[in-house]
Amino acid sequence: MNNLSANHSIHLVTNFQNLISTPFQADRNAICWQRELKGDFSELVKKITPTENITVINEEELLTLQLNEQGQLARNIILNDLKLLKAHGASPILNLIKCYESDNTYSFFPTDVYSFHVDSSPIATDTFLCTYYGSPSELLPNAQALQKVLVPEIRDELKKQYRGADAEFESYLSEHFFDLHYQGKPDASPISLGLGNLWRLAVDYPKSKVLPCIHRAPKERNGQHRLLLIC
Repeated sequence: MNNLSANHSIHLVTNFQNLISTPFQADRNAICWQRELKGDFSELVKKITPTENITVINEEELLTLQLNEQGQLARNIILNDLKLLKAHGASPILNLIKCYESDNTYSFFPTDVYSFHVDSSPIATDTFLCTYYGSPSELLPNAQALQKVLVPEIRDELKKQYRGADAEFESYLSEHFFDLHYQGKPDASPISLGLGNLWRLAVDYPKSKVLPCIHRAPKERNGQHRLLLIC
């Protein structure tokens, strides 16, 4: 298991109530309910037939699965996580992921979720996520990251693609979500969010008191599906 406590941008908690009530502050913008879950989540993945690259699994479908004892344990954990988040006012979604759509618009600047990015919202909110099976997401500490639109070479290339009025360039970057993406510094060391941990990540929204949490989806391994809760 990752030594998550070694990173000062991450705060560890031991229950859901602390996960939702602990405030972000200073450079701490990721809170983790660190867990070692029991149950066979792979059985759920095997029993669910994906219909798309990202298949949404509802609770009714989960309940219809014929599972062994370990599979039932895994299902109950997911159902309880969904219940807790809904009671908190969130709208959790359980996804079976074959792959995400890649962005090939500009080869030098992809804006898909495989790129380190922050989530953005017009209102105060948080991102919750948990990987139950498959490759976990990754976090990049803000101190180890550079906003890509501020890298001179990338900025110059974006201006070539833009070809509009200088006064509207910043709006162009925002409208196309370029300003939400980051790259690691030479000494950057991404952190795996691990399996089973339920995370709360800071989001970029007006008047937020902390920096948004930089994260990315992993590239899938050999066609292995991921089972991910997110909201």
